[in-house]
Amino acid sequence: MLGRSERESPAHAVLAAQIAGWNDPVELLDLGTTADTLATVASIEGLAAVVHLGHPEHPAPGLERALLEGASSLIVTAAVAVPGQWVWVGAGATGGQVVIDEAGMRDCAGVLRTLGASPRLVPTRATVEERIALAGESGSLVIERSRIPAGFTELPDSAALAEGGPVWYGLLESRGDWPPFGEPAQVWLAFGPADDHLGSLQPTLALVADAGLDLDHLRSQPSTGGPHVFFTSFSCPTSAALSDLVAALTQRGVAYRTLAVLPGEAFVPGPDALTPRWA
Repeated sequence: MLGRSERESPAHAVLAAQIAGWNDPVELLDLGTTADTLATVASIEGLAAVVHLGHPEHPAPGLERALLEGASSLIVTAAVAVPGQWVWVGAGATGGQVVIDEAGMRDCAGVLRTLGASPRLVPTRATVEERIALAGESGSLVIERSRIPAGFTELPDSAALAEGGPVWYGLLESRGDWPPFGEPAQVWLAFGPADDHLGSLQPTLALVADAGLDLDHLRSQPSTGGPHVFFTSFSCPTSAALSDLVAALTQRGVAYRTLAVLPGEAFVPGPDALTPRWA
């Protein structure tokens, strides 16, 4: 069985499952909020969920946090890139507000700002009929191509939404341990240094370097438990190398969780890159 959270695009999540071969569903179970989705996957044997990743190399901060706050058995075990299905449509004259849901805003906000649109955010669970009513006579919709309502056609700027690249999704499962891998995989590892003081991160990063691993991603988060929590992502050659790393962490008293093991080493296109302007 496969599900998704209520905030995720049904069309994109189903397409991800079909492209990756996780399943060939017509629709996915609506598992509620993100927290409810994770809790349900952890408690029901044989149930998995399709989740938005951000990017395999640079995880979405909200997903990192939700995984670490969820059951320790939760882990993302696969990743797939899905071509964006968003289109901008209207019926007749347009110029009013653009009705868009949470998933659409996540994927299209930058383009819409560039085009000077005035988005009106609605819950992803809002029906097409409800969105049309909110848009009014002069409004428009950003919606998945498979859900374009009768009488609506693509607007001239709709093509710009397809220029943002694919959307990355992952398969969330509940497992007793990470899946073994003999070829490179992208690993998401969260850890908390044994002590929280100036320079306490350095010894832990030294363990990562000693294992021959190069971090693609490092983010800190305050923790109610005392020490900071650090989220990392890196390419790992085999599960044996990951076992050696976590053994070293355990020996040093460093708490850790493996949040994802995503087979592959070339996740194209890569994460969004910025062009820095240093002082």
